[in-house]
Amino acid sequence: MRFLISVIDDRSNSGSPEEMLAIDAFNDGLRAAGNWIFAAGLHAPEQSTVIDNRNESGISSEGPLIDSPEYMSGFWLIEAPDEQTARHLAFEGSKACNRKVELRKLHG
Repeated sequence: MRFLISVIDDRSNSGSPEEMLAIDAFNDGLRAAGNWIFAAGLHAPEQSTVIDNRNESGISSEGPLIDSPEYMSGFWLIEAPDEQTARHLAFEGSKACNRKVELRKLHG
């Protein structure tokens, strides 16, 4: 089973050196246990572009889809045998990055 762990923050590039070390250790643990698929941080929402090309409409607007004080600042894609393991890993990820996270199962 594959899951998305979204990191929720209210500031861009807010990770302290200690948090970055904890995140690196968490990532190493994911790799060692075979749970790692991919992880990345994201730029601030103000740097995003919303694109809508349904029916070849060619619409784009600068900025986030949803203006909110909290937003997704990074993510992990993980593999886990079950939801209980994924939940455990999400709790560990939240502790490592010192942020709230959202856990969601991927389709397929």
